Amino acid sequence: MGIIDKVKNGWNAFTSRDPTYMFKDIGPSYSILQDRPRLTRGNDRSIVNSIYNRLAVDVASTTIIHAKTDSEHRFLEPVKSGLNECLTLEANIDQTHRSFITDVVISMCDEGYIAVVPIDTKGNPEKSESYDILTMRVAKIIEWYPRHVKVRAYNDRTGQKEDIIFEKRRCAIIENPFYNIMNEPNSTLQRLIRKLNLLDNMDDQLINGKMDLIIQFPWLIRGDTRKKQAEERRKALEEQLSASNKYGIAYADGSEKITQLNRPVDNKLLSEIEYLTGMLFSQLGITKEIMEGTADEKTMRNYYNRTVEPILSAISDEYERKFLSKTARTQNQTIMYFRDPFKLVPINEIADIADKFTRNEIVTSNEMRQVIGLKPSNNPAADDLRNKNIIATEYGNVDGNNIPEMEERLVDEQYQ
Repeated sequence: MGIIDKVKNGWNAFTSRDPTYMFKDIGPSYSILQDRPRLTRGNDRSIVNSIYNRLAVDVASTTIIHAKTDSEHRFLEPVKSGLNECLTLEANIDQTHRSFITDVVISMCDEGYIAVVPIDTKGNPEKSESYDILTMRVAKIIEWYPRHVKVRAYNDRTGQKEDIIFEKRRCAIIENPFYNIMNEPNSTLQRLIRKLNLLDNMDDQLINGKMDLIIQFPWLIRGDTRKKQAEERRKALEEQLSASNKYGIAYADGSEKITQLNRPVDNKLLSEIEYLTGMLFSQLGITKEIMEGTADEKTMRNYYNRTVEPILSAISDEYERKFLSKTARTQNQTIMYFRDPFKLVPINEIADIADKFTRNEIVTSNEMRQVIGLKPSNNPAADDLRNKNIIATEYGNVDGNNIPEMEERLVDEQYQ
């Protein structure tokens, strides 16, 4: 770009702004993002937060698209629509498609039910089912009605969370498939949360500066006079050991005996928490290795099939039921999700898998090159779906056993 082009077309964030832009009313400001999901009932201060985050990240790593299928429900191509943009690029001005799915899963696990509401649409959803969704938001369900729900969603134009009533057929209401395990009042997860809160309260009592001292006086404390003397002596020791005393040193009479309790009374709270944690992991199909990131392929496959797949099905089925019209479904449009099967494969097995997939004409060479992160080859044969170990002729693909028959056919054609 030349100097003249730079002057005409160049733009600088500091010098090219409208001077009155700083004084325009652009809405309220906050130090944190207002549409970020915030856990309730103390879930943000316990192990539950890490479980929710693990599930949300794994679900969001799966590709969800608005797809076109054939008559056998086999994937053909993605549909170019605003809904597909929300699923593969950005759901709204604040969230990408992955952060939006993360928001969906975390809110769903915390609340049990959440609503995904269309905000900007192409077409009026109140007058016709043929509309395209341009942006969507995760909303908390406040009230239930027979055919409507009142939800609380973030309005990115006002910067506030606002209540709005939607028809049930116009918004996707997603239920946690593990509701009985995670959200019922007496479920395993809720019992674990209550035990963890009790443990936190005990920890707070242990570190709040209490000395836990027992003073034995050389007289019997039965009458009111003796009790008053004992109370005055206790307050005197408290004043000596208070923060105003630099080193926390106090004096006592030689006839007084002071005993310090160095540990609380033993209970079974910690063992119950360990038991409930193990039970919760087994019911959700999660192991300690999955949380640590050291699980093997077999464990991860079981985790994806038992835990991640039900959540993905709940989201995609509700999207298809609410956001695709009956006409679109009759045209073989659907919501599909795909998980990369090579993410959990060790690198030393990739070569063997690539050979089997290309030899059996499942994928092309260029498709396998993309799996391992290489750019596509310019060789036209790299896009052919055929077995590279078989000789290619103008009569098709033949193996070594059929070469004499092919030679005989060639001789006959030359003779004719």
